[in-house]
Amino acid sequence: MGLFSFLKGSGKDDLKKKEEELAAKAAIDQANAAAQQAILHSQKVLWLESIVNNLNVPVTDLSVQLDGDTVIVNGNVATQADKEKIILALGNVNGVAVVDDQLVAEAQEEESAFYEVKSGDSLSKIAKAYYGDPMKYPLIFEANKPMLKDPDKIYPGQQLRIPKI
Repeated sequence: MGLFSFLKGSGKDDLKKKEEELAAKAAIDQANAAAQQAILHSQKVLWLESIVNNLNVPVTDLSVQLDGDTVIVNGNVATQADKEKIILALGNVNGVAVVDDQLVAEAQEEESAFYEVKSGDSLSKIAKAYYGDPMKYPLIFEANKPMLKDPDKIYPGQQLRIPKI
């Protein structure tokens, strides 16, 4: 056997055209993937906004942005408690590592403490640690509504708001 020479510019099939077709298809696929990522991103942002809206906390000029695992939240709320509820609701979403709080509370109040639930915790155990009285657990429960729906249903890793009394 040996090398066979052919006329590069002739023949029934055209390798150059096939390369161009494949490159065009790859560009279209890449553009479609980018468009799908943009749609997915905007759906995530809308979902995060719905979490805030479902809190029934009055907020004006709400803006939620997502940058990787960081949520950036802007807007105006009446109280520090409302601000903290929004931050906690967004921060307790699986996949969110950081909430960049840019909310403005009209009424300036003392900030609450935040507590990360550990295995074996209960609201009464947390109340005893913060208030010295386990029977003050309803204060913590109320401060974390509507995120908490049942005082017996908290989970490790969840962040809770512990209001000052």
